[in-house]
Amino acid sequence: MASVVTLTMNPALDIATATERIEPAHKLRCSPPRYDAGGGGINVARAVHALGGGALAIFPAGGAAGEMICHLLDEESVTHQVVAIAGFTRESLAVEERTSGRQYRFILPGPVIGAADQERCLELLSRAAPEAEFVVASGSLPLGVAPDFYARVGTLVKRYGKRFVLDTSGAALEQAGKGIYLMKPSLRELGEMAGRKLRDEADEEEAAREVVAQTRAEIVVVSLGARGALVADRHGSERVPAMAVAAKSTVGAGDSMLAGIVLGFTRGFGLHEAVRFGIAAGTAALFGAGTQLCRRDDVERLYQSAPATEAPAAAAGSDS
Repeated sequence: MASVVTLTMNPALDIATATERIEPAHKLRCSPPRYDAGGGGINVARAVHALGGGALAIFPAGGAAGEMICHLLDEESVTHQVVAIAGFTRESLAVEERTSGRQYRFILPGPVIGAADQERCLELLSRAAPEAEFVVASGSLPLGVAPDFYARVGTLVKRYGKRFVLDTSGAALEQAGKGIYLMKPSLRELGEMAGRKLRDEADEEEAAREVVAQTRAEIVVVSLGARGALVADRHGSERVPAMAVAAKSTVGAGDSMLAGIVLGFTRGFGLHEAVRFGIAAGTAALFGAGTQLCRRDDVERLYQSAPATEAPAAAAGSDS
């Protein structure tokens, strides 16, 4: 049984390579590419599986890139269920410039997903949700999918009494509805939800608590990169520090972090420790080349070696 079921409406075949220098109007000779199954929910499922948890990935797919995603998931032994579509699943390209160490990411739009295929995705989710502890919807919505789609997913998940976790942006986040168990916006997305520029840490904390007070989410985890994470729930807010390492690639770090948090919950961790485990997973993803996600031994080493921190008694971190 998969304790974590993920939904990815806009999957991608992630391709990573490197070239000496990126210059316009030149043929840029690249290193042999690395291919990974990608898209937010697929990455979460892959990371949960890599960390020893049970995960099922649900997604629509079509064309050669869709077939390649399924092949790659089979190679990793990640359980998945696919809605076959007529369109072509997108590809995403990450290119490292060796001379500067900079990484350039090119994200293509996904195919149009029609109403019938959307319903088929929801049908698969409806069959899988009763056996899960958490349902994670992550990533952008493709063309043809209304921005309130994740609100429909949330309603479905709540019908089965399961916990709904969401990581998205833009209109899909704005129209995601209420009653979400955990939401993971970026700082920019939190500002958009608050409708104002967040000028300092106090303003950030107030905005995160507002999301909880508005019953949009029981828990808000804001990824702050090198500053760690801001966590808010009905008890208040707190900050969980980052784990300082040298980064090779940031691709998949947020998805790895979310996987670690959710997996921590399935293992009985309280909120504070689950977020700390998530930060270890997100940090471990920085060690990987290109589109590689976190590795279990790196995550466990970081989690065990990082100084333990305690949540303030009157703030987030209590069991939720």
